[in-house]
Amino acid sequence: MYSDVIDLREFYETSLGLVVRRMVRRQIRLLWPDTHGQIILGLGYATPFLRPFLGEAERVIACMPAEQGVAHWPPDGRGLVALSEETELPLPDMSVDRVLLVHGLEATEQLGELMREIWRVLNGSGRLLVVVPNRRSLWARSDRTPFGHGKPYSSSQLNQMLRQHQFVPERVARALWLPPTRSRFLLSTAPVWEEVGARWFQRVAGTVMVEASKQIYQLSRGKKVRARRPVLVPVGAGQPALGVRREGEEPG
Repeated sequence: MYSDVIDLREFYETSLGLVVRRMVRRQIRLLWPDTHGQIILGLGYATPFLRPFLGEAERVIACMPAEQGVAHWPPDGRGLVALSEETELPLPDMSVDRVLLVHGLEATEQLGELMREIWRVLNGSGRLLVVVPNRRSLWARSDRTPFGHGKPYSSSQLNQMLRQHQFVPERVARALWLPPTRSRFLLSTAPVWEEVGARWFQRVAGTVMVEASKQIYQLSRGKKVRARRPVLVPVGAGQPALGVRREGEEPG
């Protein structure tokens, strides 16, 4: 179940939300350092992490699910967000280069349909970047932030899900070793938490991110193809086709 867009917007305006925005955005930028000439689509509630691409990418757009609601973005410019059904994105086939999915995968009740839509709109060389709560983290256990709602994932679970829906996991990143606290002192030490956590405690990060490519084709293994029975087509009234005997006829 999706969080309400008002709750999401209010969280990212808090001091904790601003730190989350900065820490997660930094990892996204490391994975996508150059997006010149590309079209980027944000799904779920990805707008807090899209601003670095404005003015760099050819186009940046976002779609927010109807179950969540929509908020205007960017606040200081022309709106780049649309409200849509997650299973019917208002975009042509193979029309975007990058898809950033945040606060979407863990909340959806139509996982298969959502992933098929992402596969459909992503072009052949495109990339999908999924950001989800890490099921091993404190963030997934605290309902005071959006990362404590919905279904959290481990990196292996996320990789498996992507493969099941015709995506190939390429790279894994993590962020948010800072506890989900509003303490000003702890928030001021967030860069230290990130540095120490990334070096020694990767499995307990607050978020898991996996970048995946689109799988264009898949070969089935171990599946036998059953031979079709021949179809007999009469060549004339009362005359059997060449080499075909009538029922009960003795061989000549």
